[in-house]
Amino acid sequence: MLVDRRDELGRARMQTVNRLHRLLLELFSGGAKKFLSAMQARALVATIKPRDVVGKTRRRLAVELIAELETIDKKIKAADRDLRELVIARGSTLLDLHGIGPSGAARLLADVGDIHRFAGRDRFASWNGTAPLDASSGDQQRHRLSRAGNRRINRTLHIMGVVQLRNPTAGRVYFDGKKAAGKTSMEAMRALKRRLSNVVYARMLVDQKRREAAGPGGHSGTTLQSSVTGLTPDTGPSDKPQPEPATRKPSLARATP
Repeated sequence: MLVDRRDELGRARMQTVNRLHRLLLELFSGGAKKFLSAMQARALVATIKPRDVVGKTRRRLAVELIAELETIDKKIKAADRDLRELVIARGSTLLDLHGIGPSGAARLLADVGDIHRFAGRDRFASWNGTAPLDASSGDQQRHRLSRAGNRRINRTLHIMGVVQLRNPTAGRVYFDGKKAAGKTSMEAMRALKRRLSNVVYARMLVDQKRREAAGPGGHSGTTLQSSVTGLTPDTGPSDKPQPEPATRKPSLARATP
């Protein structure tokens, strides 16, 4: 429920920012930058003093939207704080992974549940929609993006990939390697999301094993070092289409990536 509420706040913020951008475009030549904070918007509006009635009305509405944006930002900050505490209390180390915040980690824990219900990382990828589908024709071997699977988890992995591409990470190196090998940006991103699915699966599996080892109600206080070494390109089956999730509970040895 809390992560759903956090998603609603995110959508409300986006709608408010979009309305504010439209007003600023009418108040200023060229409008404002794409990623605008409430503080930046308030400083920008303070520099203009329209004299006509229409201009004054636009400025007043902009100030009201900025106030709404500040309120939403406070609620988002509080929601992230609550989700972070719950994720840590669960004994999860997903927050150590680059590109996963409190909302993404909470969404993974809420939607995945018991990671052991997946026989392996390939089944997990099929469930979250990052396993590409075979679209070969004749001698031409190719795959296409899957539109199936859990779209909320798929979005979480997409955001994780976007954040990694903005920083000097192993994900960035992997993406650039795919591009150098002749993949399009879309194909490289699809491959990156598939690999990040492996990383998340492995981390959740380790967390689950540690919780089980700690016993009922126990949580280990140790945290794993953030690592995405699983992003290193290989010739494994990670880029191939995968079957649907398993319905039976596998052994821990079989589920290890």
